[in-house]
Amino acid sequence: MKQEPTGILIILLCCLLFAACNDHKPAMSSDNKSGLQETLIDANKKAVLSEDQQIEGLISRYGWKMNKTGTGLRYLIYKQGAGLPAKKGQTATISCEVRLISGDIVYSSSENQGLKKFKIGSGGVEPGIEEAILLLHKGDKAKLVLPSHLAFGLAGDQDRIPPKATLIYDIEVIEINN
Repeated sequence: MKQEPTGILIILLCCLLFAACNDHKPAMSSDNKSGLQETLIDANKKAVLSEDQQIEGLISRYGWKMNKTGTGLRYLIYKQGAGLPAKKGQTATISCEVRLISGDIVYSSSENQGLKKFKIGSGGVEPGIEEAILLLHKGDKAKLVLPSHLAFGLAGDQDRIPPKATLIYDIEVIEINN
């Protein structure tokens, strides 16, 4: 079978175009990688410090005497319940009101959300709520301040909570079940 010269030329031309489009960039050197990593770490530290300062300013303005965990969660139990403490594996039912650091209410159990029920330690709620519930007992009422990394993080909730939002929760532990 005889091939036509135009077919060979088209194949050759495609090969040349493919080779020309293959942009071979040199791999990033380990020095550049570590420099970029240090830059990103520094930027993250500054963002965390700035958010921490905003939270401390809020707490100071309201005169709240809050405890702070190693993760940055702030909590104040303002009414002690009489029930047993919450533990991983149990189911917690809470009512809550969620505000932005500006004071704007974004969610409320009494208005639009209803009670929140979740299995402790299984996810499904914000990491700060998972952490806080283990500090509480049935019947406790607490005020929580969740830095963005313990709330909805960089993305927000794609609804009412914007990206990188610090959240203030006023919660009541309604029920703790096995």
